[in-house]
Amino acid sequence: MQLLLTLFPSLTAFFASMISDPAPAANITAYAPASFVHPGVLLNTAQLNFIRSKVNAGAQPWSGAYSALLKEQLLSQSRNPTPRSVVNCGRSSNPDNGCTNERQDALAAYGNALAWYVSQDSKYAKKAISYFNAWSGVITDHTGPNAPLQTAWSGTSWARAAEIIRHTYSGWASSDITKFESMLRNVYLSAIINGDPRTGNWDLVMMEASQGIAVFLNDNASYDKAMNRYLGRVPAFVYLETDSSYPKAAPGSPQTTKAQIISFWHDQSTFVNGIAQETCRDFVHTGYSIASIGHVAETSRIQGTDLYTGEVGTRLRHALGFHSLYQLGATVPSWLCKGKLILGLGPVTEIGFNAMNTRLGYGMANTQTLTQNQRPAGTNWLFLGWETLTHAGNTA
Repeated sequence: MQLLLTLFPSLTAFFASMISDPAPAANITAYAPASFVHPGVLLNTAQLNFIRSKVNAGAQPWSGAYSALLKEQLLSQSRNPTPRSVVNCGRSSNPDNGCTNERQDALAAYGNALAWYVSQDSKYAKKAISYFNAWSGVITDHTGPNAPLQTAWSGTSWARAAEIIRHTYSGWASSDITKFESMLRNVYLSAIINGDPRTGNWDLVMMEASQGIAVFLNDNASYDKAMNRYLGRVPAFVYLETDSSYPKAAPGSPQTTKAQIISFWHDQSTFVNGIAQETCRDFVHTGYSIASIGHVAETSRIQGTDLYTGEVGTRLRHALGFHSLYQLGATVPSWLCKGKLILGLGPVTEIGFNAMNTRLGYGMANTQTLTQNQRPAGTNWLFLGWETLTHAGNTA
């Protein structure tokens, strides 16, 4: 322990914050607003203006992050969309029949939407629209074992990108918007809105995509359904010591007894604040879920319900701190995942760190160190995109 304190001076504060947390609020709800805020998926107008002002002023880390965005191959203006009628995805995208193309085209649309707003150069908006229109006129279905996950990964990026373009640029034809709406409603939302009780990261990103699409479609019922499932899944994914001696069951999960839940948690039987259902699987998949938890909370805040100040924020903060500690190199104790972790958290910390540290003032030294070490956060080529640019220090 003394060695850890030497390597990580903030470790004492880290564990102290775990002990001193008040009990999380119960019965939180996050219903759709009477009128949706637009743009309102992950970013609102004030946040977009904050980004543009920082980049225009040459301020860091935003200016560097924007330069990195423009250098991405996804932002190449000679890059063209590659739509398919049926996207067929096996486990780990094997076979990959349109899977990578779809995800990258959706991310390219989002990157171009961000570049449009910062630069006000219409070539980026037009490029984003070319991706929207190409896919909405072609795709009819996702198939294969990874179909729900693929649908959610791509759906998150489509919704973010389309929100920005639809509500800040006048050149997207109304007939094309209608086709895009139909695509999101019939090909994406219908396939993911009921979630997946089997795997945490699948369920959470499916709710993230469902929420974003619901905002774009002004669909109150789907928004409420997605949020209800999300609010049940988050407490089953990130453990707090106030829960009981073992984690909660996920909504609809067949794992309900203590023994079943321990097995579902990859045979982890000791639980501390911030440990997650997939920690002992690997940090990559755990990071996907941490990202989705933050993404949904960020959109919820824009739409009128601040989940960061309640139970969701508490769980997110501890999950970030716990995993950042070990990602930074802390010695893994024998009780944790049998003394062995598979690291690789990825660029998932910016949004949660900004919400809990910058906005709410919680000390998060390990998360801060990891976040700053990873800047500028780029994309994981799945559904994460340029969050240093969008959310570093963004208090709007």
